[in-house]
Amino acid sequence: MQDTIEIKRQAKRNVIVSLLVGLVGLFLASIAFSMLPETMYVIGVFLTSASLVALLIAWVKYREPQFSFLLSKTSILYKHRHGQWQLDWSNIQRVDVPKVTQGLEHKSLDMVAIKIKDYSAFLKGVSPRLMTNILMEQRPLLFYDMSATKDCASGSCNSDDMLESDYFKDSNGTQYKGIQAMFANRMCKLRTRLGYDIFVAGSELDRPEQKFVDLMRQCQQRVLTSSNSDNEAK
Repeated sequence: MQDTIEIKRQAKRNVIVSLLVGLVGLFLASIAFSMLPETMYVIGVFLTSASLVALLIAWVKYREPQFSFLLSKTSILYKHRHGQWQLDWSNIQRVDVPKVTQGLEHKSLDMVAIKIKDYSAFLKGVSPRLMTNILMEQRPLLFYDMSATKDCASGSCNSDDMLESDYFKDSNGTQYKGIQAMFANRMCKLRTRLGYDIFVAGSELDRPEQKFVDLMRQCQQRVLTSSNSDNEAK
């Protein structure tokens, strides 16, 4: 295993394309405003709006770090514009592509999911801004389990279930408050419903979700095997 494996963010690839689309659109909009009659200004307005959206998308993509994951011999590091989290290989219990039940079918989500062993070790390496962002972005995951219940099928899901308590006590007796506690409670809730604690969207990767899962499994196996060999040698 090489010292560090860098995983590029898929969404980062189209920054230049989005930028060019936005600039060309603004150029065409300026021509439309100068040459078309006032009754057809709506075309220029539409082009301007679409161009601004394209430029905004380019700016958001540009702000994202080039690499979403750095896989080293000791840990995996996830990088995001709102912060990062780090997880030791020895703290990973399971990694897979999560599946949900819809009717009689099992559907794979376009995500990679990780089940961890020790919350306290993981929580220390997550930035508060990223915790807040994950709590908001991954809220739809809570509906997968609730959609199977009778209450949710009737459209009367309890909105309180979307909120997390700001107090958490882990298995070691360590107490957490605030955003850390809310993040830990969300992980517990997702583990109960989907079997995993941490979820990463497929758009964050440079390869299909299952291939990334296979890569992580291989890396973890090599790291743990190497560690066991070193311990036996001692």
